[in-house]
Amino acid sequence: MGRGRQKAKHTKIARELKSYSPSLNTSALERELGHPEEDQYVDKWADLYADEDEDELERA
Repeated sequence: MGRGRQKAKHTKIARELKSYSPSLNTSALERELGHPEEDQYVDKWADLYADEDEDELERA
């Protein structure tokens, strides 16, 4: 008899978890992750190395 109650409880909890959908605050998440406002990529290594295209032009 104990196994039936345990299974029913697990089934009830599984249904609750399946239908659970918390609200998502995207602006708070972006602030926490440090996402910049602008989607501009900055290559911090660009000044250290010459471009491959420029190397090919110099060899020609």
